[in-house]
Amino acid sequence: MAESIAAARRPHREERPRLVFFHSGISGRCRRVEGFIAQVLQRRRNHGTFVLHKVDAVERADLAERFRVRGVPALLVVADRRVQARLEQPHGCRDIEALLAPWMR
Repeated sequence: MAESIAAARRPHREERPRLVFFHSGISGRCRRVEGFIAQVLQRRRNHGTFVLHKVDAVERADLAERFRVRGVPALLVVADRRVQARLEQPHGCRDIEALLAPWMR
């Protein structure tokens, strides 16, 4: 019990932003964008900056609708429980780098 009280009193640790990748399992374009994401995160050596979530927009149509995703591939940065940035139909690494730049250190 004392442990949970002590944990509740600790200052709130800032959560890492979430990078949500909406994709389709049958789309070659989505697979290419997934590769671009890996390149950007590896090149910046910043694997720990984001928590990456891959969401199949067909299987989870409810989430795609909730986040107002109109087409795949789509990337959303969720921080402080809000969508802070969005990019639909990225064309390459530069688009993704520009989207993530405010969070990459």
